[in-house]
Amino acid sequence: MRMSEGVEWALHSCLNLTWVEPGEARTAARLAAFYDLPAAYLNKQLQALARAGIVTSTPGPRGGFRLARPPERITVLDVVTAIEGPGDAFRCSGLLRNGPEGRDDVDYARSCHVSQTMRRAELAWRRELAGQTLADLRDDVERSHPGTPARTREWFARQRP
Repeated sequence: MRMSEGVEWALHSCLNLTWVEPGEARTAARLAAFYDLPAAYLNKQLQALARAGIVTSTPGPRGGFRLARPPERITVLDVVTAIEGPGDAFRCSGLLRNGPEGRDDVDYARSCHVSQTMRRAELAWRRELAGQTLADLRDDVERSHPGTPARTREWFARQRP
């Protein structure tokens, strides 16, 4: 399975938003500049996050993006789904139907062992992502790199609005 780079960009941007002072927002351009990303493309990811209720967007000179709810209530799966969509990663096409013993009256998505294996794997993957929140990620980063929150806030403070 291959996810778009937008997932990585969105997760890192959300993580940076966990360190923004309450009531403050960051523009797409400033969030993009942090990692030297194309602002227009990151803005599309941020708009997808806004549609999913993960971030809010405020217009105006002090506007920008901020988390829409506490990081403890935003899972990694929420972010992945906002960017990639809710569809299954594996889609059984019923390939067995085309084989020598294939039948039109069989639901191969349910009976095929390949399909069952892939679905179990996807469920395990989704459970893992649903069990990790932005707060968990933030806490992991802060444990392994304690200066990151302060350095992130300082970087944003040095940038022009």
